[in-house]
Amino acid sequence: MTIRILLFFIIVLNGWFSLAQEGTVVSVQVEGAKRTKVAYLKSLVTLKSGMELDSLLLDEDISRLRRLPLISHAYYNVFPSTEGNTGYKVVYNVEENFTLIPFANLFSSSNDAFAFRVGLQEFNFLGRGITLGGFYQYDVFNSYGVAVRAPHLFSRTTGLSLSYNDFTTQEPVFFDGTTADYRYNNRGFEVMGLHEFNFKNRIEFGGSLFTEDYKYLSGATSNSVPRALRVDKHLFKLIYNYENIKYYFYFLDGFRSTLNFQYVGSEDSSLPEFLIGFNDFVYFKRVGEKGNWANRLRLGLASNVNTPFAPFTVDNNLNIRGVGNTIDRGTGAIVFNTEYRHTLIEENWFVLQSNVFVDGGSWRNPGGSFSDFSHKRNIRIYPGVGLRFMHKRIFNAIFRIDYGYGVTKDASRGLVFGIGQYF
Repeated sequence: MTIRILLFFIIVLNGWFSLAQEGTVVSVQVEGAKRTKVAYLKSLVTLKSGMELDSLLLDEDISRLRRLPLISHAYYNVFPSTEGNTGYKVVYNVEENFTLIPFANLFSSSNDAFAFRVGLQEFNFLGRGITLGGFYQYDVFNSYGVAVRAPHLFSRTTGLSLSYNDFTTQEPVFFDGTTADYRYNNRGFEVMGLHEFNFKNRIEFGGSLFTEDYKYLSGATSNSVPRALRVDKHLFKLIYNYENIKYYFYFLDGFRSTLNFQYVGSEDSSLPEFLIGFNDFVYFKRVGEKGNWANRLRLGLASNVNTPFAPFTVDNNLNIRGVGNTIDRGTGAIVFNTEYRHTLIEENWFVLQSNVFVDGGSWRNPGGSFSDFSHKRNIRIYPGVGLRFMHKRIFNAIFRIDYGYGVTKDASRGLVFGIGQYF
């Protein structure tokens, strides 16, 4: 009897250990990588050899890989291991993007001069997901900048970004119901630390040292507004990003929230120190097989200083298509963009997409009150249409053309060109 009981327990324990071993990952492989280091991709996935097979981790790893600029698509396969016929072999299959990408933003309106920005970016420098790039911009004056971003420089979750910009534009300055044009130059360095808490939550923290230089060009003048101003400044920045978006090639589905909070210190009372914060709430929804509904809500406030150099601007390239190039400023902003993207043609690599949108927003005047948001002179609504010419195998290779037509008081209209989706 004792021998039978002992044999029974041996059989049960042996079966239990066999089942446990059959659910174990014995190897993790990455296939399809050509320009990307396989060791780099393997360092990003959560599932490792020796862990139990977990479908939730597999799905999370695929979402993480699809989120990378260097990956156009990713999927996984699970095979029984041939090593002793126990456990599983997991293979992550990736389809790479072409990542050395020129880009261009072209913008104009019926009231503004032609301007453009061109540049070149490599999103997979050294095969390790490092972004290295630079740009040149002509907007009445010449500007340029260079940047490097290595989100996994120190570990799987921690990295660094560096940038230098010498940015010069002609900026309208608004005061006493009049306008003047200034030559504005911003030159400085920025250093940001990057950290990922988990798959959905990331943070960036750092700062910059820069110099702002304003020189009067033309227009109205006032004794209270200097004609020339050069100020050394420092900035501390915190960006918190929550993302729960599913990627399928160029289709997006889900929610993202990005909080940007900054403190700007100044050495001149004409441009006093101030706080500025804004949050972008973005929601995407797949509609059938060919549609994508996209929405962005931006809520922003800054220190309510009565200055003609207020931080929030109304601009073609930032918030409202067709409105013009920096036509107003404020110390608060509420902006909503909604658009429906529909695929008209899709071939092996090429996509033609139509776009119908409505951009709207309102601003708080410098030194004003919250009631400014509801004043009709501050509200701007611009419906419009556009086209997207897309390459499925090249990251962000989306050439867009949008035409916005204002329907509110004293509205303008105009074309906006660019690379990448508007948001």
